Amino acid sequence: QLQMVESGGRLVQTGDSLRLSCAASGGTFGTYYVGWFRQAPGKQREFVATISGGGGSMYYGDSVKDRFTISRDNAKNTVYLQMNSLKPEDTAVYYCAVEVRGVYEYWGRGTQVTVSS
Repeated sequence: QLQMVESGGRLVQTGDSLRLSCAASGGTFGTYYVGWFRQAPGKQREFVATISGGGGSMYYGDSVKDRFTISRDNAKNTVYLQMNSLKPEDTAVYYCAVEVRGVYEYWGRGTQVTVSS
């Protein structure tokens, strides 16, 4: 069974950049879409980005388009989220998950990103 572990979150300032990693273990990784989501306190979980198994297709949420970039290295079983021009409203716990037959499963525990103003 796939297990996902997010890392890279920390406290940064407005305008800074940060790269999150999502490492997979325990199964075949390269054939699945992998998505990033985030959840801020008191808010619903929000879609951030997703990437196809081969890395050729990427989709982004409107709030992060043109600032965030998703990528993957299947040889390392890792998906990345490069976040630029961070804003206080990007503060959230960021999660990754694998899409299986249209449903996101195998969620990680998340990594906290805090952007100070």
